[in-house]
Formats: sequence, C-alpha cells, structure tokens
Amino acid sequence: MREIQASSITDKVREMCISANVVLPGDVSARIKACHDSEPWPGAKDTLAKLIENMNIAREDSVPICQDTGLTWVGVELGQDAHVVGGGLYDAINEGVRRGYVEGYLRKSVVADPLRRKNTGDNTPAVISVEIVPGDKLAITVGPKGAGSENMSRIAMFPPSKGEKGVKEFVVESVAIAGPNPCPPIVVGVGIGGTFDKVALLAKKAVMRPVDVRSGDPYYAAMEAELLDRVNALGIGPQGFGGKTTALAVNIETWPTHIACLPVAVNINCHVARHVTAVL
Repeated sequence: MREIQASSITDKVREMCISANVVLPGDVSARIKACHDSEPWPGAKDTLAKLIENMNIAREDSVPICQDTGLTWVGVELGQDAHVVGGGLYDAINEGVRRGYVEGYLRKSVVADPLRRKNTGDNTPAVISVEIVPGDKLAITVGPKGAGSENMSRIAMFPPSKGEKGVKEFVVESVAIAGPNPCPPIVVGVGIGGTFDKVALLAKKAVMRPVDVRSGDPYYAAMEAELLDRVNALGIGPQGFGGKTTALAVNIETWPTHIACLPVAVNINCHVARHVTAVL
C-alpha cells in the first residue's frame, strides 16, 4: 500500500488552483488560435484576437484570465492501492482550494447556503468527485467553473424512442438557448446514459476533457464532429457577435443505462475552459 501525505495533496491543489486561473491549458489556447486563423468573419476574427491578447496578458502578468475564478470542481481518481495519510482527502483538497484562492488573490465566489447566500470567504467547499481506480496513484483534475457557463447547463430524461436524433437536437438546442451568455467560443460537454445523477457527472467530465481528445468510440467521435459542425453553423460566434466559431469542441461521455431510460446532460464551459491535471 503506497502512502500519500495529505499535505502534499493540499500543496498540489493550491498550486493548481492558481495556475488554472492564470494560464489557459495548451489544448484550449491552441484551439482558439487555430479558430482565429480560420475565422472568415472580420468581427469574429477581431474578437478572437482580443481573447488571445487577454490570455497572453494573464499568463505574462500572472493575473486571472477571467474575473470569475469559479467554483472549484475537483475530479479525483484514487488508486485502490494508495492510502491518504496525515489527514482526510476531502479536507486536504479543500485546504488546498482555500490557500490557492486566498494566497493567489483569486475572487471568492462560493456561498455557504444556496438561499441565504453568505460568502464562505475562501471559495470552499469545492465540488469533489472521487473515483476508485486500479493502481497506487492519485490523479487530481482541478477545473474552476464560472457561473455564466454553468447556468446554461441542461438535463433531460428522455424515453429511448428519442434516439440519436433526439439527443443531437437537444444538444444543439441547448447551445442555441445559451446564445452569448456562456461567453463563446464554448466547450460543450455531453453526458449520455446512466441515471439522473450519473449523466450530470458524465457531462462535467466531458467538459473537462481536453478539446483535442476525441471519443475512443468511433461512433461517438463521429457524433462529436457532427455536433461541432452543427453548433458552429448556428452563427452565434465569439462573444455572441456572429461568426463560425461558436464552439471549440463537443465532447461526449457515455454510460450504460436502463432499458426505459435515455438521460442526456449538457454542461457548457466558456472559452476560458480551465482544467489542469496532476498525478501524485
């Protein structure tokens, strides 16, 4: 059994919270630059140029890419042969988030109660998802998630008769309804299958997947490509000003489901699609 110190988890999460908010992931920045180079609409091209300038300033001056530094989503893959010692896993992660947001001078956006709305003052607690996997490693993904894009999420419990066509229509409709609100160009995470709770997690995992990684299933990889074309054909464009670049990617994650179910969830990320992964 390999032991992992809780303090090392805290230190790593602190570091990741700051870096995720300051430096856009390479896959996302490269995709935005590629979209800029291929964008035919002058207004859209100029808007993408401003987004690129913004992310360069953030990286060079070590300041947040966006003022909304998000609610911190943390995905954990914990090896079954790894043991966290010196403290609890959840406590270690939340302490890392607290230090990252306080010491990194990042905006604190979490309220302790959804209706009474008192700010916790340190951006905790994080939303933590833990999956037990083979091995003795601990993989952590930190994804600060802004409210503008998160508010555009949707979920539907369809009957199986909706089929592939119904799923595709729901995804495209979700982006059309979102319009400029999630600060496009966006990343569209799609979950299909499982249960009401599972499909939402699938969509979240999909939106955190690198934009240059396609589904390992050719059927869904083709669906991702088709949906990206259909979403970009909406003409919403960067920041909603029109153009062919409405989305950077459509990522799909699936899970087995009940014979009478077809759950579908859409989770949208803005162009500041922050995600960083580390392995301890």
